[in-house]
Amino acid sequence: MNISRCREAAGAFFRPGEQRRRLLMALFGVVICALSVGFFRQAAFGTDPFQCMCNGLDNVIPLDFGTLYVIICLILLGVMLLVDRHYLGVATFINLFLTGYIVEFSEWAIHSLFGDPTMAVRIIYLIIGIVVMCLASALYFTADLGVSTYDFIALHLAKRQNKVPFRLIRIGTDLICVAIGFALGFVPGIGTIITAFFMGPLITVFNERVAQPLRYGKKK
Repeated sequence: MNISRCREAAGAFFRPGEQRRRLLMALFGVVICALSVGFFRQAAFGTDPFQCMCNGLDNVIPLDFGTLYVIICLILLGVMLLVDRHYLGVATFINLFLTGYIVEFSEWAIHSLFGDPTMAVRIIYLIIGIVVMCLASALYFTADLGVSTYDFIALHLAKRQNKVPFRLIRIGTDLICVAIGFALGFVPGIGTIITAFFMGPLITVFNERVAQPLRYGKKK
């Protein structure tokens, strides 16, 4: 990030309207992303690609899943600190420390309110989970106040490889996660495969049609 861009970003952050808009987009994006995972889990059609990889690693590493997940995220955080700190921000730390609790609450609330879902309801949950997750990701990506340690990978690669769009790089990183999880003994569900192929393109659509207009205003 060059000096002029740093000054521009700093000036934008400290302008009251811009600051509030970005903070709201980041916080709202992270929270509803975590809530969407509750729908995804209640759908029971598999995990998201990153969780698929973590579950595969859990099969071969003798640690409880929660501890292993934190270690993986901390390793990725270290990579972020070394490679590109631009993507480190408040949303990164909310993802690290609060997402798990919000997901647990979301899953509990959905089950308490609606009980055990039928197959039709599970399909609806899956659609809600994927669409809301993609919308939420677009919001906090565009807010530019940090991203999750996993999201950082595709965003950083897309920035470096200008000729390859984010949506294709995200499909690639998601499929690599699914392949690692499967190779280590975790069987991905149909929801995992759908997410791997469609999350990147959907984030791009929501970014262009919702997130960017919210932050910068509609183009005339």
